[in-house]
Amino acid sequence: MSTAHVMLGLLSGGPRHGYDLKRAHDERLPQAKPLAFGQVYATLGRLERDGLVEQSGQDQESGPERTSYELTELGRERLDTWLTEVEPPAPYVTSALFNKVVVALIAAGADRAREYLTAQRAAHMARLRELTKVKITSGAPVGDVVAADYAIGHLDADLRWLETTLARVADLEKEVTA
Repeated sequence: MSTAHVMLGLLSGGPRHGYDLKRAHDERLPQAKPLAFGQVYATLGRLERDGLVEQSGQDQESGPERTSYELTELGRERLDTWLTEVEPPAPYVTSALFNKVVVALIAAGADRAREYLTAQRAAHMARLRELTKVKITSGAPVGDVVAADYAIGHLDADLRWLETTLARVADLEKEVTA
C-alpha cells in the first residue's frame, strides 16, 4: 500500500487536516495497520513538497491549531494515474510463513516443520472464525465486511498451502538436507 496515494484518495473529497486524515484512514481501512500521526504528517510534508497537496487553511476547534490540506491539480492527476495502474502479482515469495517452514526443515527437521505447520493451521483457523463472525454480524459496516472478505481469501489460500506442504514435508526434508 502506498500511504501517499491513500492520503491523496482521502483528500479527494475535500480539505482535511492530519488528525482527520488519520481517523479517516483507520475507519476506511479497518483491517489495515493504523497510521501513526508522525507518518501522516511526514507524508503530508512530502506531498506538499512535491506539489501534490497544498495548505488550504487553519482551524482551531477545542485544541491546537490545525492546518488543512487539499489536493492540487497535479495531486488529482497522480491519484487518477495510480488508480488506473494494475498491480503486478508479486514476483517473489516473501512470506514469513514460507520462510519459517524452510528454516524449520533446515534447522530442526521434518518433525519440527510438521509441528509448526499444524500450529500455524490452528492459528489461521481461529482467525478465519473471527473474520467470519464479522461477516455475519448484522449491521457490520460494509468496509469491515469487504476487509474480512479480503483477509478470508488470503487465509484460505494459506490454509490450502499449509495442507499441501504438510503432505510434502518428508520430500522437502530430503531436498533441503541433501
